[in-house]
Amino acid sequence: MKIPDVSFDPQQALLHRMFDAAIASAQPALCIPAHLPDPQSLGKGRLIVIGAGKASAAMARAVEDHWLAPLSGLVVTRYGYAVPCERIEIIEAAHPVPDAAGEVAAQRMLQLVQGLTADDLVLCLISGGGSSLLPLPLPGLSLQYKQDVSHALLKCGATISEMNCVRRHLSAIKGGRLAAACHPAKVLTLLISDVPGDDPIDIASGPTVADPTTREDALAVMRRYNIDVPPKVMAILQSGRGESIKPGDPCLAGTEVRMIATPQMALEAAAAVARASGVTPYILGDALEGEARDVGKVLAGMALHVAGRNKPFEAPCVLLSGGETTVTVRGKGRGGRNVEWLLAAGIALHSHPRIHALAGDTDGVDGQEEIAGGYWAPDSLERAWALGLRPKDSLANNDGHGFFQALGDSVVTGPTLTNVNDFRAILIEAPTTEK
Repeated sequence: MKIPDVSFDPQQALLHRMFDAAIASAQPALCIPAHLPDPQSLGKGRLIVIGAGKASAAMARAVEDHWLAPLSGLVVTRYGYAVPCERIEIIEAAHPVPDAAGEVAAQRMLQLVQGLTADDLVLCLISGGGSSLLPLPLPGLSLQYKQDVSHALLKCGATISEMNCVRRHLSAIKGGRLAAACHPAKVLTLLISDVPGDDPIDIASGPTVADPTTREDALAVMRRYNIDVPPKVMAILQSGRGESIKPGDPCLAGTEVRMIATPQMALEAAAAVARASGVTPYILGDALEGEARDVGKVLAGMALHVAGRNKPFEAPCVLLSGGETTVTVRGKGRGGRNVEWLLAAGIALHSHPRIHALAGDTDGVDGQEEIAGGYWAPDSLERAWALGLRPKDSLANNDGHGFFQALGDSVVTGPTLTNVNDFRAILIEAPTTEK
């Protein structure tokens, strides 16, 4: 991560420190060790490490650093997120739209867990992004079909839960199928959550947990967003061949799931930084959803109420929230849900002199750009107009990254090697007292 520039004003520097603290709280090196089993408990069994997600390579490295007994394994992470490991193979693949490298990795992972015994333990390291990184289609489907469906779901404004429901019913590895392939070995899954509500079935589409949703639910998502489904995809969903592993299946009897880092934990870490600086934090929720621009307007309205009336909170304070908003893409700009939220919120703030904001994705990538998010200052509108930018036009074109880059206010972290979803902070300064 980048260290905040010393030239930042105090408010901007505080917001950056809070974002850094949120990311640091979810680093695998901090979260993994306490959850590793005792090597002697395996007896004559083996430890096989598998996993997928933006944090999976860093998680694998943390396992290697603290597991002195023999182990082997394979994990897949996003391009640019690899961490050197000696005993666990690291494969890189594409996110958010899957590619052939991810398909090969998923095939090899299933092969790796074949032929295990009840004495063996599979340690599964799962974090956000795993859905795209394990794109193994059901027999009869090609990767291109899954890519097309992923594109359509990303553009239509579907929630992460809806997208993952569809993915599970077109996959040969998600929806509990990976854990079923490990049977009769025991499976311990360590999760870093990037989804609203921290439901394990929605983290990487739940490759090691039972799936309570059905093919009918997946079909309902397709109908809801009027997605043109290729005949082969529709045939699989309608036939039931894509049904996932359900609760109570005996193949999942030896599985255990542990949540080791969550959005709430990250927000609490940021809140501690605010308190240390004399600013009272208020966590509004770790699972806020909805259209990014609409959520931005609502939270901006709350901030204006605090600034104008000192209610329901007293300034100085910071309003913190997490979750995963959605963007219905209508324009052709360079955007992501965090900068979309921030630009909409900023426009609604009307250049209020005491309100600053920062939004970013804790994995360092907002949308498909290697940019985490952006920063909003009281003078952002004036500076944009001076550059000839029209903020409302930028928002209409889904061009948040273009807007904040032009102002020099993009937030760039580089690969953070973790992912606990979005971070949003609105800082409201205390009113000045004139003598």
